[in-house]
Amino acid sequence: MSSTNSKIYESTPSQKVAFLGLGVMGYPMAGHLHLAGHQVTVYNRSTTKSVAFCAEYTSAKHGLSPKLAVQDADIVFCCVGNDDDLRSVILGENGALAGMKKGAILVDHTTASANIARELYAAAKAAGLHFVDAPVSGGQAGAQNGLLTVMCGGDQTAFDAVQPKAMAFSRAFTRMGEAGAGQLTKMVNQICIAGLVQGLSEAVAFGQKAGLDVNLVLDVIGKGAAQSWQLDNRGKTMVADKFDFGFAVDWMRKDLGLVLDESKRNGARLPVTALVDQFYADVQALGGQRWDTSSLVKRLR
Repeated sequence: MSSTNSKIYESTPSQKVAFLGLGVMGYPMAGHLHLAGHQVTVYNRSTTKSVAFCAEYTSAKHGLSPKLAVQDADIVFCCVGNDDDLRSVILGENGALAGMKKGAILVDHTTASANIARELYAAAKAAGLHFVDAPVSGGQAGAQNGLLTVMCGGDQTAFDAVQPKAMAFSRAFTRMGEAGAGQLTKMVNQICIAGLVQGLSEAVAFGQKAGLDVNLVLDVIGKGAAQSWQLDNRGKTMVADKFDFGFAVDWMRKDLGLVLDESKRNGARLPVTALVDQFYADVQALGGQRWDTSSLVKRLR
């Protein structure tokens, strides 16, 4: 990323930060923090990723546990897999909360439940720390280009302290409300995407069955009311039957599971979302666990 990076970084004072979780999202996000001038210490469950990061960004350091990685950090960023991964990295004797200095801020970019966000907020507060739930949208490309959209929940003062630093990897970093509001906003985002991708899949499949030049169709309708990010970025790859990139079906099913669980608690009716979730199960059965979410079209062919 560093050799081709074109991100323009805001001028903010250098701080000591830590980043926990160097997956396809976390690695480039941590890299942008380094390139913005911050002193970065990283932790990853597989140490090979941490070693590779420090080889690429030579002034960075890595810790052998979350507790060791966060000890000097003013802000700790985290991006792991799910609620259980969060508990293992944040809580316990070797977790981040055990090593963070008083007054430091933990910012979690994992897409997780609103309940775990509230749980970690309370645990951080009891330890004299701050917590912001901050799931992201924009996928791997957004992380690599430093153009993620970040939806946050937590106290205003903690958000205000984090926001200028987080713009290193963000195009928008917005407080949505109290703890858990970021995760709930991400659920709204995934509900929208599920319906949009299914609609686009049906449109592409219909156009092909009708014998149309679907790429031309997409060019035309993309200039009208049907335009969307999904149409612009996934329509023609769907036509070409290409799905080896982007946001994986397995990840989407995890996210939709969170959505459907939350809807049971709050009483929201999500018939289309529940149906699309089952369609993604069909894609998994076709062997498409790691295909991009636009692979919904496969089950229509």
